[in-house]
Amino acid sequence: MKILVINAGSSSLKYQLIDMTTEQVAAKGVCERIGIDGSRLTHKLPGHDDVVVNAPMPDHNEAIRLVLEALVSPEHGAVKNMKEIGAVGHRMVHSGEDFTESVLVSDEVMKICERNGELAPLHQPANLIGVQACKAAMPNVPMALVFDTAFHHTMPKKAYMYGLPYEYYTDYKVRRYGFHGTSHKFVSEEAAKYLRKDLKDLKIVTCHLGNGSSVSAVDGGKCVDTSMGFTPLEGVPMGTRCGDIDPSVVEYLMGKTGMNVHEILNVCNKKSGMQGVSGVSSDFRDLTAAAEQGNHRATLALDIFGYTVKRYVGAYIAAMNGIDALVFTAGVGEHTPEIRSRVAGNMEYLGMKLDEQKNYSGERGVLRDISMPDSRVRILIIPTNEELVIARETKALVEKK
Repeated sequence: MKILVINAGSSSLKYQLIDMTTEQVAAKGVCERIGIDGSRLTHKLPGHDDVVVNAPMPDHNEAIRLVLEALVSPEHGAVKNMKEIGAVGHRMVHSGEDFTESVLVSDEVMKICERNGELAPLHQPANLIGVQACKAAMPNVPMALVFDTAFHHTMPKKAYMYGLPYEYYTDYKVRRYGFHGTSHKFVSEEAAKYLRKDLKDLKIVTCHLGNGSSVSAVDGGKCVDTSMGFTPLEGVPMGTRCGDIDPSVVEYLMGKTGMNVHEILNVCNKKSGMQGVSGVSSDFRDLTAAAEQGNHRATLALDIFGYTVKRYVGAYIAAMNGIDALVFTAGVGEHTPEIRSRVAGNMEYLGMKLDEQKNYSGERGVLRDISMPDSRVRILIIPTNEELVIARETKALVEKK
């Protein structure tokens, strides 16, 4: 079975066609600037040059049409006809409390997801548009929704509740939801395979570190806590997001700057974090280069990030009463040894010994063990593959149908 994985954003659409007999990518690409002048499709086929299609994409329906056209193209397609695509798996950001696992698309499911759009107003509407566009182009192909939040639904109430009046939870569903669930799920399972142990017998802290970052405690294969909360703003400071702050800071800054609450939250989401502290960039490559040249604010930003991730790791070790593996993944987690040093260094008292030589060397894009031979806790770099998780979940649902 070949499964098409769709990740629709407000003005972009990423896709992968995965052959589930081998779990290899048959084709992938991205539509950019949907609804904006200068839109284009970049289509990638293994072993071939990229194909760039510059064409108007007034909406997601046209983007999907161009994607399907590219996939069946005699010159650069990956399938002979549409019948070879057995199902479509869609990334959906928010499940609310309605779904604790992936589900097949139905009219009722779509209505619930639309209602939950208020919990993720920046992402959920775009995800839904992608689903509707695919349904219009492929009406007879089964489709599944795989939620970013679903993996975290195993958190106990003591971990996901806030210290607010209880009726804010019952009436408005204000609670910690967590995000990056497909990534945390994938790398924890891959860690168990590497360690040759049953996932049910392991305590793992997974660090998905990128422009958006989150840390999760995975005990016996189940998430018991995670750093992101009601929105992806909570947790560690990120590329442009502030992470945890005292809520009173918002009111204080409103009085000092004259900005309203929406403007302050825009600052918290888009002008804070590594960008705000360093004044250099939200990109960790720029930050490490600036730090090496003596930029103290860039160094401070890296220190704050590493320290906060370390603090979450320590908290989750306490929450699980132990740890067997610490996993780094995503762009920063996989490619920034300076951050891994700040997080995993000086943790010998917990049986965690980082091998700095392995940390700064070795092949990229593959699973690497960067712990010392006598380290009781394994420190792993595991490239994430959220698209494969979506494809696997979709395949399982379709075969169960």
